[in-house]
Amino acid sequence: MLRAAEINADVILLAKNIDGVYNADPAKVADAVKYDAISYEDVLAQHLAVMDSTATSLSMDNHIPVLVFALKPRTSSVRSRARRSAPSLAKN
Repeated sequence: MLRAAEINADVILLAKNIDGVYNADPAKVADAVKYDAISYEDVLAQHLAVMDSTATSLSMDNHIPVLVFALKPRTSSVRSRARRSAPSLAKN
């Protein structure tokens, strides 16, 4: 996140094991809700494990949106819980 701020990046692409930002771990919580978009304030307030709080704050302070997407195709256990494959966007 610091490097993205230093080079004035337009967006940060964040590959994770799941396909976006959820209110809980979809591998553990069957009714986890996926956010299409969420503010940095909400990420911090809800203590979501998208990225650590320092990275979230750096992204927020520098107005750099973070696009969270799946690095690998979803596993069958997650696929049954999370049917959408569109990434999530965290932004100001």
